[in-house]
Amino acid sequence: MAKKSMIQREQKRQRLVLKYAQKRQTLKNLIKNAEFFEEKLHLHRKLQQLPKNSATVRLHNRCLITGRPKGYFRDFGLSRNMLRQLAHEGVLPGVTKSSW
Repeated sequence: MAKKSMIQREQKRQRLVLKYAQKRQTLKNLIKNAEFFEEKLHLHRKLQQLPKNSATVRLHNRCLITGRPKGYFRDFGLSRNMLRQLAHEGVLPGVTKSSW
């Protein structure tokens, strides 16, 4: 189980990304379409003044149940440990243990 503070920090980042997504996108479009270098610099400064955690790059996938950051399966939203456990219990439809 991940530390609760780490899970809360990740949730805070998700909220900030949603809050500033539109503003970040408009600034990026303005930077792309700017003609003058000074104008681009001014827009870059505005973009840099937004919170760091509002960038989508800073998001990290975590397990929905345990909050584990590593060994994450996107298809299920679970870490490898919970995926294995739930698959053995038969909770995940269509998932079977392979053997060859």
